[in-house]
Amino acid sequence: MAARPLASGTISFGLVAIPVKLYSPIESAKTVRFNNVHESCGTRVKYQYYCPTDDKIVERNELTKGYEFAKGQFVLFSGEELKALQPEATNAIEITEFIPLSEIDPLYFDKSYYLGPDKGGAKPYILLAAAMKQTGRAALATYAARGKNHLVLLRPFQEGLIMQQLHYADELRPFSEVPLGDAVLKDGEIDLALQLIDQTASDEFHPEKYEDEVRNQVWELVERKIQGEDIISTPEEAPKAQVIDLMEALKASLGEASKPADADDAPKRKAAG
Repeated sequence: MAARPLASGTISFGLVAIPVKLYSPIESAKTVRFNNVHESCGTRVKYQYYCPTDDKIVERNELTKGYEFAKGQFVLFSGEELKALQPEATNAIEITEFIPLSEIDPLYFDKSYYLGPDKGGAKPYILLAAAMKQTGRAALATYAARGKNHLVLLRPFQEGLIMQQLHYADELRPFSEVPLGDAVLKDGEIDLALQLIDQTASDEFHPEKYEDEVRNQVWELVERKIQGEDIISTPEEAPKAQVIDLMEALKASLGEASKPADADDAPKRKAAG
């Protein structure tokens, strides 16, 4: 079944304008969502807004937006004032520069969207995707939509393009704020770690090999509940923290990585024979 577009836009650079459509790459049906339900009657509850000062429920038409500039102090904005703060939603994706894809740290990545050509845009869309793939470059652009001005990255993906919404630089914490401690590596620890990495290294990314096991278990339990079963959980004992010798742990890990997958089953097969 063909994907349904979320929005339309126009990629522009120089005198070129390419009409495109945005698609979600996420399969929302795979997500497990639970709702708050009144236990006695099974009805989904509705949310209400409560004012602790007036001690009453506040209706939606009594609400306005406010910015907290000090503890418990808000400056209020009317609907017209908020509208004036928002940029015009042109849906224009305006390319500012082409840069090497390798220069973008994944830390900046936020949401992703598939881009597909809109009517009349197929040829320039394919041309842009092919040229970007051949040069190994991605396009930095601005995208004004839904009352916000986003920094985005257009990058080639298979035969087309992906639009990656980026964080602005001032939205990210510097890594220098992360405490790293004062650990000192012993002789040989780096060599052992390199051996361990080399034994489990792969030159290709195969995400289809991995599944969300917790989500699968939840779906299984949901299905059992639908069939009328009662679910009783057995609490697992929390792992106990222990001080380990790094060299011994690396050596043990190397032994586990080099052991054939069916080594543990060999004595059983021999005994059975």
